[in-house]
Order: sequence, then C-alpha cells, then structure tokens
Amino acid sequence: MMRYFTKTYKLAILCLGICSMANAQQKVHKALFIIADGIPADVIEKVKTPNLNLIAKQGKYLRAHVGGDKDAYNQTPTISAVGYNSLLTATWFNKHNVPDNDIKDPNYNYPTIFRLFKDQYPNKKIAVFSSWLDNRTKLVGDGLAATQNIHVDYHADGFELDTINFKHDKESAYMHRIDEKVIAEASATIKKDAPDLSWVYLEYTDDMGHRYGDSPQYYTAIEMMDAQVGKIWEAIQYRQKNFNEEWEIFITTDHGRDERTGKGHGGQSTRQRSTWIVTNAKGLNTYAKYYYPGIVDIAPSIARFMNINIPVNTKREIDGTPLTGPVSVTDIKANLIQGNIDVSWKALNKGEKVKILVAATNNVKEGKPDDYKLLGEYAADTEHALVSVKDMPSTFYKVVIEGKYNTLNRWITPEVKK
Repeated sequence: MMRYFTKTYKLAILCLGICSMANAQQKVHKALFIIADGIPADVIEKVKTPNLNLIAKQGKYLRAHVGGDKDAYNQTPTISAVGYNSLLTATWFNKHNVPDNDIKDPNYNYPTIFRLFKDQYPNKKIAVFSSWLDNRTKLVGDGLAATQNIHVDYHADGFELDTINFKHDKESAYMHRIDEKVIAEASATIKKDAPDLSWVYLEYTDDMGHRYGDSPQYYTAIEMMDAQVGKIWEAIQYRQKNFNEEWEIFITTDHGRDERTGKGHGGQSTRQRSTWIVTNAKGLNTYAKYYYPGIVDIAPSIARFMNINIPVNTKREIDGTPLTGPVSVTDIKANLIQGNIDVSWKALNKGEKVKILVAATNNVKEGKPDDYKLLGEYAADTEHALVSVKDMPSTFYKVVIEGKYNTLNRWITPEVKK
C-alpha cells in the first residue's frame, strides 16, 4: 500500500509540474512600444535613467540607428514622423513615403504592425497614446479606407489642440503636461483594459532639444521622460502579477541631434542617425548583440513575440530583422555586373540553405504582388552568389534572400549622376 501511495504521489507531483509548465506557456502575450522623441545614444547613456536601466536589466540596452543606408536608395530623413513610420512599417522612406512631418501621402500598401496584427487577430485590441493626433489618424490610419478601416480600440491623443486645459506657453511647459496626461491615460488603460498591442509617444524631450540643445533643460526633460516610462512599467508589472500575461516592451527614439549644438536634426551625420533601444525582450539573438540594429527591427521583433504571421509579399518588403529568436542571414548586399547580380550576406545560422529571388518590378507600391523569379538555392555558409539576370534585362531589381528564419531584401536602382 505504501509503495502504491508513493507511486501515486510521485505521479501527482509530476502532473502538477507538467500542468504548471503548460500554464506558464499559455500566458497571454501583450506588447507595447514607446517612442521618446529626439534623444541620441550619447545623451541617453549619460543622463540618469533608473527606469530604463531597470527594464534593460531584464533584457538589453542596444545602440541603434535611423536614416536607412547613407547615400543609398533607402536613405531616410532623420525627422520625427519619418522615424515613427519606419518603426510602424519596418521599412525605410523609399517604401512608406513619409519624408517629413506633414504626412501628406503615406503608402499604406506597406502595412503597419497594427494592421498586420488586426488582420490576423481582428478581435484583439490595439491602442495609441500620443501627444500628437496625426500618429493615430495619419500614420496608423485609424478608420481610413486605405488601411482597410483599421480601428484603434483605445486612444488618448489630440491634447495639443486643447489650448484651454493645456495653454500654450513660450517655454513649452504645456508639452510636458500633455506627456503627463498621455502617460496617465496609458497607465490607467493598461491596468484596467490591457490592450494587446500599444504605442506610447512622448514629445517634450524633442521640444527641449530644439529650444536649448545639449543643456541642463534638455537633460532634465529626459529624466522626466524616464519617470514617465517608470509609470508604464509599473502598470505592466501590475498586469503580470495579477493576470496570466507576459508583456514585451520596447523603448526607443526617432532620431538623434546635430553634433555642433544638439538643436537640429534631419540630416545624415553620425549623431543625427544615432539612436538606441531598451527592451525587456528575452532571447536576444546574434544579430542584436553583434550587428547595428535599426528602428525597422522593432516591429519584426514584436511580430515574433505576438505570433503574427507576416504574409510573404509583405515579408519580402520588410527592411527589419527580428532582434529575438533565430535568424538565418543578415547584411545583404547586391551589385549589378554586366547582366549578373553579385549577392552577398552574413550567415547567422550555419548549415542551412537560402533561396535567392529577383524581381524587375515594383508592383507592391501600387498594392499588387511583384513577379519574383527563383534564381537559385545556396548554402548559407558560402555567404555569396552570382546570379544571372540576362533574361530579365532592367535597370531596377529587387533582390530577396529567403532563409529558414528571416527574409532580407535589397534594391538595385539606376545610378544617379551627381
């Protein structure tokens, strides 16, 4: 009898262990990203940011960049809305078509992370908490036919239009009050409703950068931002403690500042392109640790965490690489040489094969699929291939490398005579 009881007890303990593991695996995934405007890496690294540091201890602090590739077809202005849309769509300006803060004609054929999420999970909730109304209405495209009438379930924005409660002053102190309101609304909504995918945008740091450049006022604004991030982090901890949820957070910035004064941005100098990423994400990969991530890498990372299956046609356009989990290849280069394309890459997953596809069209720009031709399958470890395009003559090509875990793309465009 004792032996039977011992065996039964052991089986019960084993069952409890398995059940506990299953419950841990069944946690509901939630993701949130924050853009704190206009802070280069050298500044965020010297200002006191205890809350960012706390989050980074659970994941990582990474130096990163905006601006696309300097002097290339995808060079991207280091301007606010341009950076936001590069994050949202995981593409550079040559695709998403937001070159400035006017946001006149975004190309919604390059879907945002919100639309990809809603397409797959229409009943799950998205949220935007922002000190700038255009982020929701123009970039996310809330309710627009061009975005398939995407609906932002929770939002708190447009406070910059309220000059009664947020009376505009010469020192832009009202902008800090707006950011505080945005954080209060975001924190309360997270605690109560826990949207599945959220964006929080804070502006005051950029205002102080423009006004004072590298200065005590600017650094104080960044410390204020860190305190605001702490409130969001506290709300997330509340949800994780009291509900069966696992949250992933990314905090970044949209551009750096000029080297001389710290007031300007928009160009391609090293400091204007210099940004950073703070995340609690687990399983950061070789690409994140040893390469130079961009703002376009955040959405693919969130997509992986939130189990978003990105359609093939969209995947072939994405310029970002996931920062978490396995990655096959990175650092694609392509050069047209007398009817052949010389393609090179870096292999991060040894032993696999990669496919090289080429199209001489850009139909995606109009919302149509491109006509890709498979030009070969190669061992990833070779890290280069020479493929013939003599039977598809053109001055424009899209080159795609498809690996087991990720896809890269590179355009070949006509040379511009200077």
